Amino acid sequence: MISRGERVANYVILSVFAAFALFPIVTILGAALGPADSGGTSGLGNFAAAWEIGRFDTYLRTSLAVSSFVVVVSVVLSILSGYAFGTMRFRGQSVLFYLFMLGIMMPSEAIAVPLYFDLRSLGLIDTFWSVALPQVALSVAFGTFWMRAYFRASNRAIVEAARIDGASTWRVLWQVLVPPARPAVVTLTVLVFMWTWNEFLIPLIMVTSESLRTAPLGLAFFQGQYTSGFTLLAAGSVIVATPVVIFYLFLQRHFVRGLLQGAVRE
Repeated sequence: MISRGERVANYVILSVFAAFALFPIVTILGAALGPADSGGTSGLGNFAAAWEIGRFDTYLRTSLAVSSFVVVVSVVLSILSGYAFGTMRFRGQSVLFYLFMLGIMMPSEAIAVPLYFDLRSLGLIDTFWSVALPQVALSVAFGTFWMRAYFRASNRAIVEAARIDGASTWRVLWQVLVPPARPAVVTLTVLVFMWTWNEFLIPLIMVTSESLRTAPLGLAFFQGQYTSGFTLLAAGSVIVATPVVIFYLFLQRHFVRGLLQGAVRE
């Protein structure tokens, strides 16, 4: 049993950390809703001004398209590769798996320059694919590790029973293993979406067209070219961060459940 003093101490410590984490968010929101530096607008008018001046409608559409593509392709490929590595045995399995893990250990900064020249030789620079495909590759590396751990810890008796009943490998995956894996899949989806949405370096290097700029990249150009005031910049920051917050809140229950179930375990 936890004593009352320990419980109070826990709440005090958690409250301090919560205040420490929320302070920057409250500061940005307060600045975004405050009077503009130029004295023209205030409150919600700052968001309207930032939206119009910064052309965030274009940037948000690009980020949404890239993030949706990366999430769908990465999650599907991660489920397939995680199922193969977690339930099957084949020659070169360990070597191939650790080759996948290089995608986790290798930071994007280390591969950005050679990746640029590779994509340029293929004629993909300044296209949607030059932004999306590298992020798919980076996300599949972690996704393979994540789903492999889940499938290795899954109930083997259910799988064997399905195979005895004549279920194919494809059916075992999608009808037996994937439905109970929904918290793990949702957790992976949220993580990949946040990583893709917040990615800055790859879009910065791969695209020059304004129509292909993602939201974080557009925010950086908005800061450097359109305004030097902090109020509109804070409003733009809130606009860019809002889709991620909404997406997380919508899937929060499954995300927390996936973490609590220990999806990454051996």
